[in-house]
Amino acid sequence: MVVLSIIIILASILLIGVIFIQNPKGGGLSSDFGSATQLGGIQKTNEFIDNFTKILAVIIAVCSIMMTVISTPKKVAQPQATEQAPENGAPQK
Repeated sequence: MVVLSIIIILASILLIGVIFIQNPKGGGLSSDFGSATQLGGIQKTNEFIDNFTKILAVIIAVCSIMMTVISTPKKVAQPQATEQAPENGAPQK
């Protein structure tokens, strides 16, 4: 459980950073570096950041579900007694 908590915390911090990098108007990080021919493929930066955002969100969701399943107490079937003696010690009829 501790490992899953650490993974969720790290993924959340990375997700915050990735979201800050993105530009909501569509420019994003790649527009800050100029054209793709100048720096050899920065054009795909937005696609990478979008995919990384999705991956981090899936990691957080899966780890959260796993923690819920692990921490849910399991119901154990109690064996039922066939006959119980009365509390006052008198024999049953």
